[in-house]
Amino acid sequence: MTTICVIFDLDGTLIDSEGICNQAFLDLLPQLNDTVASLTARYRGKKLALILTDIEHRLCQTLPSAFEARYRQRVAELFSHELKPMPGVLEMLEHISFPKCIASSGPLLKIRQALQISGLAPYFGDNIFSSYEVGSWKPEPGLFQHAANAMGFMPSQCVVVEDSDVGIEAAEAAGMAAFQYMPNGDALPCRSGVPFDDMSQLPLLLRHFASSSNQHH
Repeated sequence: MTTICVIFDLDGTLIDSEGICNQAFLDLLPQLNDTVASLTARYRGKKLALILTDIEHRLCQTLPSAFEARYRQRVAELFSHELKPMPGVLEMLEHISFPKCIASSGPLLKIRQALQISGLAPYFGDNIFSSYEVGSWKPEPGLFQHAANAMGFMPSQCVVVEDSDVGIEAAEAAGMAAFQYMPNGDALPCRSGVPFDDMSQLPLLLRHFASSSNQHH
């Protein structure tokens, strides 16, 4: 079996953070006429700058310059009380022996805080890559390419595990295989991602991928 590298997205894939991040918008902007679920569906995997622009258009007002800092602070407060891993993630990580890393659009500080609180930090050590460090945001392939390179793997040896369409598009652009985590089974998977709805299925999917890459080399 070839060794492969597993590149994990963080928000909505390993940690149940999407709802919390969108709750923070509702807490700070009571005039937003949305539910957490509708905001989550609208903004899944999107870059914060694009989300803030969209909110300004929808509210027909400019957000104060300090808003991003206030938003990050509110998310950090909510994380410290409420953040949990997605169901089955801890068990899944116990069963994966391949090299693995995190590639997230969030700032490094937020990624580290989230990993500490959710108990996932020991599984990744310093194998953590942020769009803010690399200057590339999904659906661009730059973040995944940087992660593969830093981990010492070719794109063809990497599998990306993502929940968002933009993440799957980035994996495709980087020339990597992708598994799309769709716990609610309510959306249609992205063309190129292999959908799965339960983290306990992932170790087997990865082993299959590793054995099939073996035959191709």
